[in-house]
Amino acid sequence: MTAANDRPIGVFDSGIGGLTCLKELKELLPHEDIVYLGDTARVPYGTKSRETIAGYARQDIAFLKKFDVKLVLVACGTVSSVMESVSIFDGSGVENYSGVISPAVSAAVKATKNGRIGVIGTPATVRSQCYTSAIKAIDSNIQVFSRACPMFVPLVENGYTDRENKVTRLVAEEYLGEMANENVDTLIMGCTHYPLLKDIFSDIMGSGVSLISPGAEAAKYALSLLTEKQLLSDKADCGSCSLYCTDSEELFADNVAAFLGSDINASVKKCIL
Repeated sequence: MTAANDRPIGVFDSGIGGLTCLKELKELLPHEDIVYLGDTARVPYGTKSRETIAGYARQDIAFLKKFDVKLVLVACGTVSSVMESVSIFDGSGVENYSGVISPAVSAAVKATKNGRIGVIGTPATVRSQCYTSAIKAIDSNIQVFSRACPMFVPLVENGYTDRENKVTRLVAEEYLGEMANENVDTLIMGCTHYPLLKDIFSDIMGSGVSLISPGAEAAKYALSLLTEKQLLSDKADCGSCSLYCTDSEELFADNVAAFLGSDINASVKKCIL
């Protein structure tokens, strides 16, 4: 195994939502070491300006660079939405990286049968129209229906994810009610926090609507990219997970256990960016 193959994968998000991406990575690439950063002290990013988001992202990337990562996955829909217009990787020295938008869009375009795709995301993501532009670039005939959902991230960060939670269900009905009437057959959950609410979304949208998880699609892309570049680890042992947060270590550890299970080989530490 070369030194390049032995390097870890870096993943970052504004909070705990990117753990959905990490979980998929561990299932697809069980022998890879992963370094995850959740910027829990500054979540949510989606209500901030583009300049502020870009500044936070550059700090997140610089932190992961310390671990000599071979790939950086931006497991944050908001940061991914500004990546094209604000070059957050310029001068970073990171060669291999990906956001979550392109993988999710590719999956959604393949999934839709009636050409009507819904997109939910943070205000910054929806404002950028990144999903609409990416979908239209593939097929200009597809109709896209977008809705900003600023309350979902705080609800997930505070553990309001149960299918029967009345507060979260009420908020989801408010956000998704109109979209459910637009006859979309595919819904992009345009923030990596949102898959934690997929059961509620499915109840509201109906079982016939395909729910696209950007984190899961980004993990599939990571497998494809590392395979193509011959950077996959060939270790026989299960890879480790080093998890970092910027706020309460105890609260973050609780969320890690809820997201990933208590048997995962992971360490949790607080860091300063």
